[in-house]
Amino acid sequence: MKMHLLKQEQLIPLPLEQAWGFFVHPGNLPRITPPDLGFRITGELPEKMHAGMIVSYTVTPFLGWPVKWVTEITHMREPYFFVDEQRFGPYRMWHHQHIFQETPQGTLMTDLVHYVLPFGPFGELAAPFVARRVRDIFEYRRQALAGELGFALRPG
Repeated sequence: MKMHLLKQEQLIPLPLEQAWGFFVHPGNLPRITPPDLGFRITGELPEKMHAGMIVSYTVTPFLGWPVKWVTEITHMREPYFFVDEQRFGPYRMWHHQHIFQETPQGTLMTDLVHYVLPFGPFGELAAPFVARRVRDIFEYRRQALAGELGFALRPG
């Protein structure tokens, strides 16, 4: 079993509370998810995220084939971090830490995603493709956040 890691940082030139305020509303997730992922929330969502919250949705990551995905918000310390973990879905394991840190330039948001692919050694054959796809999804989110929150992206 090989554990993979994606780490991404993004400076959001807004105060911590304002950046956090966007992420604490689970209904905003479709707005920052690539349309080609076919992301669709299938369960009811509360107004505001909380520890223990379950989110169910479908994604179509490959050839239009829908996959059910259920995650739980397992940890949350407002406005500094929250963790979502897969309970059922396409990965053998998915653990995503969202960390928010106030800086003089705004809010530094760090994503740490640890994941394990299914199907053992056979799943590992797809690891380069999956890693690229996960990076592309987070790059889309980086750009979408700039549009949603009204700031210009810095080069690099």
